[in-house]
Amino acid sequence: MTNNLSWGEFEKVEMRVGTIVEAHDFPEARNPSYQLFIDFGNEIGRRKSSAQVTSLYSKEELVGQQVVAVVNFPKKQIANFMSECLVLGAVDGKKVTLLQPKSEVANGLRIL
Repeated sequence: MTNNLSWGEFEKVEMRVGTIVEAHDFPEARNPSYQLFIDFGNEIGRRKSSAQVTSLYSKEELVGQQVVAVVNFPKKQIANFMSECLVLGAVDGKKVTLLQPKSEVANGLRIL
C-alpha cells in the first residue's frame, strides 16, 4: 500500500547522517536493543537513540559507523531512556539492517 506524500510533507522529515560514538547494552528495553549515542555535527550535536539492531550488529562494530536518522521527531521515553532521534533501517522480521551512506560524509548532512 502506498500513501502519497506531497513534496512539502516529505521535506518536513529531517533525515541526517551521524556517526555512532558510543553503543551500550539496554537490558531495560522490552525488545533486545542498544543505546546509541550519535554525533550529528555542530548544528545538531549529539543525540541518543534506542535501536533494535542486536541481531545483526555488535556494540563494538557499531562505534564509528555512520547511520541515517530522523532528527526532528519528538523525544520518546523507552524504559528508563529518552530516545532523541530515530535511526533508520530496513526491517526483516527481527533483523534490522541500518541505512548507511556508502562513503563517509560529513556528520549532519541532510538526506533528500
